[in-house]
Amino acid sequence: MPSKRKELKSIKSSLLSRSFSVAKLGLGAGLKYAGSKVRNTPLDEFINSQAIHFTKELGELKGSLMKAGQMLSMYGEYFFPPQANKILKSLQSESPPIEWPTMKKYLAKYLKPELLAELEVDPESIGAASMGQVHKARIKKTGEWIALKIQYPDVDKAIDSDILALKSLLKFSRVIPSSIDLTAVFEEIKTMLRQELDYHNEARLTTMYGERIKGDKRFVVPKVYDRYSNKKLLATEYIEGVRVDHPLVQSLSQKRRNHLAENYLDIYFKEIFDWNLVQTDPHLGNYKIQIDPFGEDRIVLLDFGACREFSTDFMKDYRRMIKGSILRDQKLFFSGAEKLGFIIKSDPPEYIKAFEEFCYETVEPFKPEGTYQWKQSDLPGRVVKKAIQFKNFDLRSPPREILFLDRKTSGVFIFMSVLKADLNARKIIDPYLAQV
Repeated sequence: MPSKRKELKSIKSSLLSRSFSVAKLGLGAGLKYAGSKVRNTPLDEFINSQAIHFTKELGELKGSLMKAGQMLSMYGEYFFPPQANKILKSLQSESPPIEWPTMKKYLAKYLKPELLAELEVDPESIGAASMGQVHKARIKKTGEWIALKIQYPDVDKAIDSDILALKSLLKFSRVIPSSIDLTAVFEEIKTMLRQELDYHNEARLTTMYGERIKGDKRFVVPKVYDRYSNKKLLATEYIEGVRVDHPLVQSLSQKRRNHLAENYLDIYFKEIFDWNLVQTDPHLGNYKIQIDPFGEDRIVLLDFGACREFSTDFMKDYRRMIKGSILRDQKLFFSGAEKLGFIIKSDPPEYIKAFEEFCYETVEPFKPEGTYQWKQSDLPGRVVKKAIQFKNFDLRSPPREILFLDRKTSGVFIFMSVLKADLNARKIIDPYLAQV
């Protein structure tokens, strides 16, 4: 059993205390940066120390500060200097949970006494994130186990001030180059943060997603318990399973792991090509694997707060880019890229060529011949190196929606890599490409 995690007694929920903490963090980083220049401290050494410091401080603040940093790191993979993104990626670590006496007060505030009396809640959290944490609970009358996601207090009120504070933090700590305009990206992040904090909406999306996979025995989506759910509390069916990186999953045969990987890719393509509904927060904690004694292993899909519904027109052009990249069809690729604003007629030929090659490389796993070994691939590193060349051009912010689709794409690659998938993914995507 893992050792007991350090728990926080509370979080800073007032706007003034949060802003002050971030301002102090940013000012401190700026002063340290100036001091490191005087002492000729290597930049990497300075960045390493700041990454550890940022993770600890923002992890304890929780709320939209940490979540926004996580989201921004996905954008930064392609547009920020490697040292800058190292700090942002450090925020993806799991934050410590809040101790139960404090969470119990929040739960009592969110749920009527007569409803709370119907539940027996386990004080040990089973998941702590930036905006809330999850506890198991048993419905006394029926014996059913549910998962209660309890929102941290006032995080919904702090979004605007948190984003403003994060902008200042990044400016004063010299993390992000001043030449990059992130206004549109921050607006998209605020939109998604507000969505993720609306548990009524997450309940709706969970039910909607469950309807989409109804009858498909390869997947499981927990049902929602409306009786114990509201805007700040979400009650869903508790479903057993293990993470994809669990030794039991890792010890499955290559054939069974490939089968799980094929199913995972298939539902991803359904999201992109059929549903226009994408779960855009695909970190490993949002999936469980149910290992079946007869080999019919299933994927449990969790956490639909970041589900994003995209317009038909936007997805049509996004699909053209995907198909054009995979088939090396320049006409199709550029028709999508121009409609989405990645390329405009005044762009220099060098930029257009670099962008084309960048996109073509990202779809490497879908080559028509042979199998692709995700675990052995160095594609993420090569893609990042290729993306660094964009700093030589005057960059426009990409479409706001791309931030979250990129987050999904990166998560899919990680999932496939952890499964050590070795398969021909082209056969899985071809029927979807035929629709474009």
